[in-house]
Amino acid sequence: MKRKALALLSGGLDSTLAVKVMLEQGIEVEALNFTSPFCTCTGKNAGCKSEAIRVAEEFGIPIKVMHKGVDYLEVVRKPKHGYGKGMNPCIDCRIFLLRKASEYMAESGADFVITGEVLGQRPMSQRRHTLDIIERESGLAGRLLRPLSAKHFKPTLPEQEGWVDREKLLAIQGRSRKEQMQLAEELDVKNYPCPAGGCLLTEVSFVSKVRDVFDHSDQLNLRDFRLLKVARHFRVGPRTKALIGRNEAENELLSHNIQPGEATLRWLDGSSPLGVLMGVVNDALLETAAKILLRYTRAEAGAECRVKVVIDDNEWIIAIPNEFSDPAIESYRV
Repeated sequence: MKRKALALLSGGLDSTLAVKVMLEQGIEVEALNFTSPFCTCTGKNAGCKSEAIRVAEEFGIPIKVMHKGVDYLEVVRKPKHGYGKGMNPCIDCRIFLLRKASEYMAESGADFVITGEVLGQRPMSQRRHTLDIIERESGLAGRLLRPLSAKHFKPTLPEQEGWVDREKLLAIQGRSRKEQMQLAEELDVKNYPCPAGGCLLTEVSFVSKVRDVFDHSDQLNLRDFRLLKVARHFRVGPRTKALIGRNEAENELLSHNIQPGEATLRWLDGSSPLGVLMGVVNDALLETAAKILLRYTRAEAGAECRVKVVIDDNEWIIAIPNEFSDPAIESYRV
């Protein structure tokens, strides 16, 4: 009976190799890819998802894309196993993904799960102790196979039952990618654009933006986290943020992410970026957001300026003095 593996596939080198090693053994594979608002392994509009889809198409295997939802944001907010150097809950994130994979196993008809994890490669989530925790708390004990480092661990159920030949699995460990690149050459795996991947939650400069959303949200919204990677962000009220586009592409993106009751702003008498007021909107907050917007136009300092406001199907013009200095702007910046 042919056995089936469910593979966590990012499209990076390690997960791609893990899939290829299984296919070489005649295992049927289905790929599972998770999207995240914090991924840096990115094309501007495609990201890791497109790389995973490309790999799946190249290997001729089915792929299912799952979105990390609000339940994932709660993991980021309060991780059981803590953070890395930034706000990255690497251990809890891995457990979250593998639990989702475990839930999907029955639907997919898979017998076990494979990942591209390598012992000792990542300082937080790929130490032996943490890999054991991840396997145990994911509910996949015995059915989680890491083909690239399998010989450093006890045989899993697929190996014990003879579904997978342990002798053809690997014993890679450590941070170097030399062995993976050599294996890629041997297995004719090419075009792997993001060998290491990345997560914005590891970037200390990005953490303040994430914490700001957590600290000022009654209800978490994935949209608010996706937009952290674009535009200029200003906290103008406890439940209100102003975003100012930096170019036409960002203006367009912002305009497509407006929710009912939120406002757009533009200076009427010259070239202007798009300003968006998200969250609670009132006259005082609109005035503050408009003054911030004017600092990114060529409006004359101290001049009274016309700013068009649009909320839902209503639009009107407000007169706002261009009076904010750079230090005044910085006091609002996230």
